[in-house]
Amino acid sequence: MSGLYDLVIIGGGAAGLTAAEFAARLGARVALVERHRLGGDCTWTGCVPSKALLHVARVAQMVRMAGLYGVDSAVSAVDIDMSRVREYVRRTVAEIYQTETPEKLTALGVDVVLGEARFRDAFHVEVGEQLLAGKHFLVVTGARPFLPPIPGLVDVPFETYETIFENGRLPKRLLVLGAGAVGVELAQAYARLGAQVTMVDVALLPELEPEVGEVLGEVLAGEGVTFISGLVSAVSHHDGHIYLQVEQTTLEGDCLLVAAGRKPNVQNLALERAGVNWLPTGIPVNDQLQTNVKHIYAAGDCVNDFQFTHFAGWQAFQAARNALLPGTGKGRTDIVPFAIFTDPEIAHVGLSETVAREKLGREVRVAWRDMGQVDRAVMDDARHGFIKIVHRSNGELLGATIVAARAGEMITEFALAMQHGLKLGDLARVMHVYPTYSIGIQRLTTAVVTEAFLASRSGKIARRLAGLPV
Repeated sequence: MSGLYDLVIIGGGAAGLTAAEFAARLGARVALVERHRLGGDCTWTGCVPSKALLHVARVAQMVRMAGLYGVDSAVSAVDIDMSRVREYVRRTVAEIYQTETPEKLTALGVDVVLGEARFRDAFHVEVGEQLLAGKHFLVVTGARPFLPPIPGLVDVPFETYETIFENGRLPKRLLVLGAGAVGVELAQAYARLGAQVTMVDVALLPELEPEVGEVLGEVLAGEGVTFISGLVSAVSHHDGHIYLQVEQTTLEGDCLLVAAGRKPNVQNLALERAGVNWLPTGIPVNDQLQTNVKHIYAAGDCVNDFQFTHFAGWQAFQAARNALLPGTGKGRTDIVPFAIFTDPEIAHVGLSETVAREKLGREVRVAWRDMGQVDRAVMDDARHGFIKIVHRSNGELLGATIVAARAGEMITEFALAMQHGLKLGDLARVMHVYPTYSIGIQRLTTAVVTEAFLASRSGKIARRLAGLPV
């Protein structure tokens, strides 16, 4: 592996894999450096194992609830074998990893180098005894769990998303520190598997619309999850029990999951040798994803924008394109759809109502439809949730939030519409399949557009001409 590479990519997670494949298909000479294993958090400790575990938990819940729908089972209780659950999660991860192996990348022409990468200077990185030279570099080193500075935390046994999927024992009482995406997904999963779960945070999903937390809180409470609003001030461990102090309340459990967010992996790259500015909170980049050293790019979780696998992959693609092709493409956007895969799912894109009103004031309008008004949700007995659209009075889409069984699939319609400047009327005019969850979008937008037309001068004139009451 000697000679000059067109692009040296540091980090073999979702972002690095996307950039490496794209660059190789362009015909560039590419090296991909990964310190652990290809696939990164998403494959090994994030998206893939968590959704596999959620699937198992959903199956357990369906068995538990089957009698409500006239499906009687000879099994009186759901028996969970966590070692077999773990084996299913491992099989799922292994199957998906087969598309990301070093051999697959090598077949595309990518040189895969396993080891810790550190910059020697602005044009070379050291990986063990190897020295790689590049015309361009892309740093996509991801992030790791954030551990809040709570007295006693580092002295007790705890899990994070990096370790919990290897758990072969179902805890009796699981304590979850943090009620963000990771916290709520795993809290619901473990509750459905049979653990008593208590979550602690200032609010459920505090970064999202308040109605999201209200609906999810009702669902989780109905499934036996206890939520404590507050901050943990101390953690202790005694005789196999873990204790969290939340104001005057002491919580006890036999397993602790710390789900308090993530922090960028930027501190062990020797970026300063290359002259790259960096902060513990991430690597600053411009809209083209260049660092202050223009041939060195950064993307994904390590720049601390949106921390989603699909966003990291999209940014890495843009960075590789900017490094290797003429012209530039923008590597930052506010139109970033995302989903949280609880049951019901939660999905969002664009501005929340609060942010939109802060920016635009009286121009902002909100459209709302309960999932109980969507026929498919009624058929599936999945009435918890809503569709919420934030828009201008002229129909311009500003943002959308969906809580529904298929919210993750539904949100893409809004992302596509916002990307191409479509308005509410455009969504209303597109024929949607019945009975689907998505037809709720058409019916909501149709109702809004129709009401606006009827209240307008044109609508009043049209009714008069038709001989209809105004």
